[in-house]
Amino acid sequence: MGNAHEKALVVLSGGQDSTTCLHWALDRFGRDAVSTLTFDYGQRHRIELECAQRVAADAGVPNDRVPIDTFEALGGNALTEASIGIEAAAEGELPNTFVPGRNLIFLTFAAAYAWPRDIRHIVTGVAQTDYSGYPDCREETLLALEKALRLGMESDVELHTPLMHLSKKQTVEMAVELGALGAMALTHTCYEGLRPPCGRCPACELRARGFDEAGVEDPLLAVS
Repeated sequence: MGNAHEKALVVLSGGQDSTTCLHWALDRFGRDAVSTLTFDYGQRHRIELECAQRVAADAGVPNDRVPIDTFEALGGNALTEASIGIEAAAEGELPNTFVPGRNLIFLTFAAAYAWPRDIRHIVTGVAQTDYSGYPDCREETLLALEKALRLGMESDVELHTPLMHLSKKQTVEMAVELGALGAMALTHTCYEGLRPPCGRCPACELRARGFDEAGVEDPLLAVS
């Protein structure tokens, strides 16, 4: 806990990856130094917001919710518009679950939220290894954004991406090592908004493959 004297803010979606990152932050910075931020961006499945609250409560850290209705107003993606069904992406194209600019805007808002609270470290669960075709999950994107935030806010803000180069299998293994496996039962991943998960959508398939390859039973599957 070399950074235990500094504060960290975890962008918490209520999903598997951000929950793993929350426990990574707890291990690195200490429980008293960690807080979480969840964005209400007009997502179709409100269960995400409930899961984020439960995950934060389970970890014993505060969770603040910030409304951003811009994405819902812009539309054009399957995560904010019920009329758009989840579809697999054609080769060379982005999936229709891609919300343009979402991570860029989330992290900019997170940095703005952190600035007056003297929080220097921002933790996010993006990963380019299993990034589902999302360009705003790539390392080069996050490095460029970090530089822009530092310049634009004249701060030494640091973006942490613990999962950036990990496969879903390795992410599960990290969760086990951090003692976060039990918290996985509180998370939400399914694009259809179901608990237990549908098991058929791309998000469910990716999560299931990670647990299978790690040889670990997903606690979420036991949720009734």
